[in-house]
Amino acid sequence: MNKKRAAVGAAFLFALVALLPSVATARPSTLPAAVRVLKLSYRAHDGRMRRAYLILPAWYGPLRHPAIPLVISPHGRGVGGRINVNRWGNLPAIGQFAVINPEGQGRMLTLFSWGDPGEIRDLARMPQLVESAVPWLRIDRHRVYAFGGSMGGQETLLLAAKFPHLLAGAASFDAPTNMAARYRAFDHLRFGDRLQRLARREIGGTPSADPRAYEIRSPLDWAQRIAFSHVPLQIWWSRRDTTVGDQEHESGLLYRDIRRLNPEAPVKEYVGNWAHTTEMKRHGYLPFALAQFGLVPQTRQRPPSGGPSKPAAGIPV
Repeated sequence: MNKKRAAVGAAFLFALVALLPSVATARPSTLPAAVRVLKLSYRAHDGRMRRAYLILPAWYGPLRHPAIPLVISPHGRGVGGRINVNRWGNLPAIGQFAVINPEGQGRMLTLFSWGDPGEIRDLARMPQLVESAVPWLRIDRHRVYAFGGSMGGQETLLLAAKFPHLLAGAASFDAPTNMAARYRAFDHLRFGDRLQRLARREIGGTPSADPRAYEIRSPLDWAQRIAFSHVPLQIWWSRRDTTVGDQEHESGLLYRDIRRLNPEAPVKEYVGNWAHTTEMKRHGYLPFALAQFGLVPQTRQRPPSGGPSKPAAGIPV
């Protein structure tokens, strides 16, 4: 390892320990022994140390380490990287890929980064950082992907907009795409006042006081960049989402905008009736989404029925 690589690794490798197959959550985890998780720490864009959780096939290690794909998986609002780990189950072992689940850091807040530009830059650094922290890890740089649900889906879309050459594909699940609309919609959610206070603190004010601050965190305002990014993209959303409500005018509208701006954009839309982000789980549609990028073998799972913007039910566009 050269001096530069060692220095980067020292900055990133604040802690690196192999966890047991279970990861502490509100309830005991059921992660299978086919995978293992390495707990890392990295220096975020603002200098703070933050945790990340790297999922690997159990067989992968210092003595056997071929180049493998990497999935960057930002977490949803308020939950953190450890909870995100449990979505993946044994899928990294089935597909022989790695998943990095960063804790993240916004402008002011950790678990409520809401697409902060510094957080998106940190996500883009993940391939370099994990390789520096784990010297025997080899990432296939032509097969780096992003998968995220809810706020993680929002940040996945912004990563595709801002760093298109990084990604071989991306999938967003029930993502908010208009932060000003989200701020207003918090009124209808439990603890909505608290969420609005957090948004004002993280983003810097209200949408009327600082509309530009909300626009730069809204994938809808990056629709043209996404449309011409050439990143293969899956957009998943639910008609019955009660957390990110009116998804037809959030993720659905983003899909329609991308299609309008670039009819040849490699984007597919999947619409269903699931509860918020339940499709992004190992027992949901996550295996199907991974299979579309060749990350796991093709499944017999049927895609969800088409939404109102599709020409035929069941056929992703």
